[in-house]
Amino acid sequence: MKALLSDIKTSILLTLVLVVLTCGAYPVAVWAGAQLLFKDKANGSLVLDATGAVRGSRLLAQNFASDKYFQPRPSAAGTGYDATSSGGTNYGPTSDKLANGSHAKDAKGKDIADPGNFDGIKDLVAAYRASNGLAKDVPVPADAVTRSASGLDPDISTANALIQAGRVAKARNLPLAAVQDLIAAQTTQRDLGILGEARVNVLMLNLALDRKAPVK
Repeated sequence: MKALLSDIKTSILLTLVLVVLTCGAYPVAVWAGAQLLFKDKANGSLVLDATGAVRGSRLLAQNFASDKYFQPRPSAAGTGYDATSSGGTNYGPTSDKLANGSHAKDAKGKDIADPGNFDGIKDLVAAYRASNGLAKDVPVPADAVTRSASGLDPDISTANALIQAGRVAKARNLPLAAVQDLIAAQTTQRDLGILGEARVNVLMLNLALDRKAPVK
């Protein structure tokens, strides 16, 4: 009996020690180290405006619908750009729905508004060309008409940004060259010079635009 009680006491003490270490000391040490070494990233890479208000995160896309702003990639996260419901379409490359979309129609066969409507790549290409004043046969960047796996990709390609530059410059009454300069300033080159592609963070670019020509 004495040996049993000793074993129970030892087990309880070890449990308490491990609880303190793994549920207290270790999380606090990780949090403190993160705050000390890379505070910005540990706190979500939040972006603040001149007033100190949070405008978003450099790591998460958000929707910009106005012609005065650069627009991110399409999103399938929730109802679109929902950080609580990250995800892609899960449609394969041979999917007819992914290519051509799916839209509810009325008795006359015309498209009608419906929560279940889904814009396919064909629809997105047409909308992109229309919004940016492109001819019907002009190729468009792939990232402009495809949804990322997370639905929250914060970056677009430089080709995508440069095509949108004309629309943004016109909407803000800015010289095209001034907008192109902002794109160049916000462009991140390939990692290590060989990995990935040059890219532009949409949120940071739009904030730079607002600093240069505030929206009235």
